[in-house]
Amino acid sequence: MQQLPIVLGALNVGFLQTLKLFFITLLGAFPLGLVIAFGSLSRFKPLQYFSRFCVWIIRGTPLMIQLLIIYYFPGLVMGNNIWGSGESGRFVAAAVAFVVNYACYFSEIYRGGIQGVPYGQQEAGLVLGMTRSQIFVHVTLLQMIKLIVPPISNEIITLVKDTSLARIIALQEIIWAGQSFLKGSQGIAGAIWPMFFTAFYYLIFTAVITWLLNRLEKKLSYFH
Repeated sequence: MQQLPIVLGALNVGFLQTLKLFFITLLGAFPLGLVIAFGSLSRFKPLQYFSRFCVWIIRGTPLMIQLLIIYYFPGLVMGNNIWGSGESGRFVAAAVAFVVNYACYFSEIYRGGIQGVPYGQQEAGLVLGMTRSQIFVHVTLLQMIKLIVPPISNEIITLVKDTSLARIIALQEIIWAGQSFLKGSQGIAGAIWPMFFTAFYYLIFTAVITWLLNRLEKKLSYFH
């Protein structure tokens, strides 16, 4: 089939964009989520309320709306398109939206994991002369990781598929690439079969991520 190399070339370019968005989201959301979790657990009430309010807003609204607001708000309302033009500007806006969104979800998972570690272990650490930061790193953190791996894994798998939402701001990720052959691209129009190839990319990517996360969960089984 002469069209196959053209379609695969376009899908490969789109898939690279999907991969970039996926990994940048994780790199940003993991640490930011922990910061937000600390804010939600803070004894300083204004910080605690502010952190939980932000999480409530992000978790209570669709990611698609957040993408549209983050991308268009600076230019349409403030008169300053801070993201820049072209594909690179759309990618930066999408990455910011995804990082903030998933950081808020991760923060709640972190918060549940931290609160799931028995408080008596922290008290024992204080009795032994450990500082609170030492207790968190050497006592709480390791046990928290074991507790949060299953829910974090679910969120990561969801992220694989949520990256497709970036096409709402015309980011040319893999579904955008596959759908373009329905509308007309590179001399191909009205072709639905590229969408099946697109689904195959997602299936393989999800299978690899699931396998890696299962291995991680097994390695942490010594906490049982």
